Amino acid sequence: MAEIEGMSSWEHFPHRADMGIRGTGPSLHAAFEQTALAMTAVITSLDMVEAVQKVDIACSAPDDELLLVDWLNALLYEMDTRRMLFSRFEVLIEGRNLTALAWGEPVNVEKHTPAVEVKAATYTELAVVCEDGGWVAQCIVDV
Repeated sequence: MAEIEGMSSWEHFPHRADMGIRGTGPSLHAAFEQTALAMTAVITSLDMVEAVQKVDIACSAPDDELLLVDWLNALLYEMDTRRMLFSRFEVLIEGRNLTALAWGEPVNVEKHTPAVEVKAATYTELAVVCEDGGWVAQCIVDV
């Protein structure tokens, strides 16, 4: 993997029937934010989602890997129940507790042209690791 110190990014990686999402960043918080962006980008183009409405999200888990899955599934729950897409995230992790702000807007099918529905973040290829001076967080999402 390329040097990631000071850099944040997201990417997709192939999986047989579903989609892999990965976020990298200089901190655990940033990697979780980037993974959330990668998940939204499975659904629609991020530049089509305006960050106009703020939603609070909180979750906790016994380790970083389970916290990533819980975070992404909490985000999917908010997307589904509020019928929103999110394009900006601010994550704070203290111990095993995550609090976050997510900004987005209501889904507009004509504007966002959703490609697929992400049903859940899974434990498949789940990893949260510190490497190369930064953090990598990834999993497979069920589409």
